[in-house]
Amino acid sequence: MIGIIGAMEEEVAGLKAHMKDVRTEERAGMVFYTGTLCGKECTVVCSGIGKVNAAACAQILADRFGVSMIMNTGIAGGLHEEVNVGDIVLSTDAVQHDMDCVGFGYAPGVIPRMKESFFRAAPELVDLAEQCCREENPEIGVFRGRVASGDCFVSSAQKKAEIREKFDAWCCEMEGAAIAQTAYLNGLPWIIIRAISDKADGTAAEQYDRFQDEAIGHFLKLTLAMVGKLGF
Repeated sequence: MIGIIGAMEEEVAGLKAHMKDVRTEERAGMVFYTGTLCGKECTVVCSGIGKVNAAACAQILADRFGVSMIMNTGIAGGLHEEVNVGDIVLSTDAVQHDMDCVGFGYAPGVIPRMKESFFRAAPELVDLAEQCCREENPEIGVFRGRVASGDCFVSSAQKKAEIREKFDAWCCEMEGAAIAQTAYLNGLPWIIIRAISDKADGTAAEQYDRFQDEAIGHFLKLTLAMVGKLGF
């Protein structure tokens, strides 16, 4: 079983439209859609925005639906200059940029008393995602890099620079690292696929509104192709 999480309804609507033999179940205020997608058994769900919603959603996928892997698809703000609006960033790993226990001697992003804080995506999933993206979206760039997550919408150049410099992250958003941590705790392979909707700077809000649909279209094509090739 493949679990696919999007934070917003717009991010999962296209996936749900392609599903067959769908049955639904509501848990913790989230509606889980289980059926076949590109011939594979999948559960697709809108988690809601933010790390707590995302982590709760991922744990339900593990406990109730017994998923074998988790994909987190959606949109994000780009942090590196070479990443343009509409491009795709695939997670090599993920970190919570707002995890701050510096006062206790921990580096930014480090979770006290955990073995890992920079959670690593499954390399084979990243390889497949890149292959599918180049096939399905040849007109855009696809990059591998760290995803930084936090409970804030990054809309200033100052905050963008801070996250990029502290964490060498390629994009920022509000859910992925929480899903990654939950998958790590459950021993599940995972990947974050993020289409860039804005540059996470002073123009972020304007860019987001203009390019959201374009970005969603790019990761939808990639995700459908990838699901069809997965061996789960």
